[in-house]
Amino acid sequence: MALVRAERRAIIVAPPGSGKTTRIPPALVRLGRTILLQPRRVAARAIARRIAAEQRWPLAAIVGKPDGETSSRSAATGMTGEVGWHIRFERRFSRRTNLLVATEGILTARLQSDPLLSDFDVIVLDEFHERSIHADLALALAKQAVASRHDLALVVMSATLDTKPLEEFLGANVITIAARQYPIDVRYAPDVSVARAVREALPSARGHILCFLPGRREIENTIAGLRDVDARVLPLHGSLDVDAQEAALAPSAEKKVIVATNVAETSLTVDGVSDVIDSGLQKILRYDAETAVDHLVTEQITADSAEQRAGRSGRTGPGRVTRLWDSRSLLREHRQPEIRRVDLAGPALDILSWGGDPRTFAWFERPQQERIDSAMALLGMIGAIDGRRLTTIGEHIRAFPLHPRLARVVIAAKGADDAVALAAEPAERREIADMARRVLPDYSRTIDDESLRRAVLAGYPDRVAMRRSAKSPELLLATGTGALLAREIEHTPGEFFVAMDVRGDIVHRVVPIEREWLTHTRSERVEQNGHNSVRVIERRYYLSIVLHEQQIASRALPKKRVETERPRLKLPSGRSVALDVRDDGSIVASVKLQELFGLAETPRVGPDQTPVTFELLAPNGRPVQVTKDLRSFWNGTYQQVRKELRARYPKHPWPEDPWTAVPTHRAKRRRS
Repeated sequence: MALVRAERRAIIVAPPGSGKTTRIPPALVRLGRTILLQPRRVAARAIARRIAAEQRWPLAAIVGKPDGETSSRSAATGMTGEVGWHIRFERRFSRRTNLLVATEGILTARLQSDPLLSDFDVIVLDEFHERSIHADLALALAKQAVASRHDLALVVMSATLDTKPLEEFLGANVITIAARQYPIDVRYAPDVSVARAVREALPSARGHILCFLPGRREIENTIAGLRDVDARVLPLHGSLDVDAQEAALAPSAEKKVIVATNVAETSLTVDGVSDVIDSGLQKILRYDAETAVDHLVTEQITADSAEQRAGRSGRTGPGRVTRLWDSRSLLREHRQPEIRRVDLAGPALDILSWGGDPRTFAWFERPQQERIDSAMALLGMIGAIDGRRLTTIGEHIRAFPLHPRLARVVIAAKGADDAVALAAEPAERREIADMARRVLPDYSRTIDDESLRRAVLAGYPDRVAMRRSAKSPELLLATGTGALLAREIEHTPGEFFVAMDVRGDIVHRVVPIEREWLTHTRSERVEQNGHNSVRVIERRYYLSIVLHEQQIASRALPKKRVETERPRLKLPSGRSVALDVRDDGSIVASVKLQELFGLAETPRVGPDQTPVTFELLAPNGRPVQVTKDLRSFWNGTYQQVRKELRARYPKHPWPEDPWTAVPTHRAKRRRS
């Protein structure tokens, strides 16, 4: 307490189950009104209730005011204590609330409207080791507020945290708390299902069993396999309604099996848990630059995550943990921060709204510049920003607790119910609809089919896809990469789509759109040399998709011309090709696909070592793929392109293995 009061910055490290979350923030209330940040809504609500019970403080009895509400610090200071919460779509706090438990995005929103956070005296960022993108942003913005106010303190807490980078960023001291823990017996059972492990553990379990699985579908399958066990089996994940979540967390004399995602990994104490069964898996978002999509992928958990999960069993007594992987498996020590692996459009919009510039912002861990640029480009495409200024659309987007893409769909659809159903989880649709009714001046509950499809395009302008040929499942995405319609939707009528769900190179969900809705984003004129003439071709593109192509001129070819004005690139086929420097700074080489067989690493040219963007041409000279990553193209999309072009141009070489094929500029196979 004295350290926080004197230095206004502190880092607290304490082991899982030590009680830091429920004991330290109430103590800090003596310094003034405190906001406690949690990474998950389920945890925020449960922690507020637990603190109220432990401290014998009242829970706030009223719902807070609408967005933009501020409370008087003086009204709260000096009270014995009242605890409340503020999470997405749910507010329970009053002017008397001394301790507000909130999710991390709530702090970011408050700092946007009040950069000095004048309503609070202490900020506590809990479970910071999870390194959500909201936590990183909240930390950076809170640091700015602390630097501007002499009476605001910032405390960061974690159980499993590499503190050195945080010490350097905040200039703060580390307080390590060595709390007593109950012993935990850890055993390993590779190749055993969660359901089987539950059946084996139930007869000897002292209390409840908590199981960790990666996602909702896995939870439902496991529960289906446990219907006949002598225990109450309950799910726990973020998509459940409040009553279902609280049923899983509530004390119970009846033995329970709680089947959860990593929502139960930190902060939450489920009373009476004696056994943990850990699948060792988690689902996380990863951004794919080639498709411009965040993919939800299943991965092995890290060592710090395994430690957190094990700690759930030793909170109220000796515990047992069954890990469903080989004890010899080497886990990565720490989880990868979200800021390294997810789309940055939302955080970039938050920073712009706060008054900063994402390109120069003092991030805790700065993302790659090209990812910041991509986020800014997307915000520009959906009409959210004009330069560094938020547009009216951008202000409306910021009002919705949705990804900017989804908020843009709702706004373009005037808040119609069909758009809300597309953008929000079932449990959140009523709140999103109410927000649309308050925010949008042209609100309408209904919308026709064409307007809804146009609204989807407004939110996903970079996700346009075109069939490579009529009735073909092969697609060319606006990013220049290839993809394939999933079998269940490959007969969806239409030539152009918005690809809303892309996993790897498979598109699982599309919305048909019309060619005439697309406005070309760039034009180019290229010369194609024939035997005796030169044709001038004009192409109009929507990003990397050719919308229109026509010959605009033709002239006889003179004695051989030597082109010297453009730099050239030597190809594996032995030829060299002129490089085209585009207005956006990209360097493009238009090359027949066969000339690059075996080339894995994309060449880089110029003083900035800019990667060459290859327009891979079919025998007719039209681009069939645009890529900066040749290795990924050969390993993935090439087989789809090969299948299509082999059928259309059977006399040309289309080897199955592009790595061992001989690169050639010849139009047809050599006769043997």
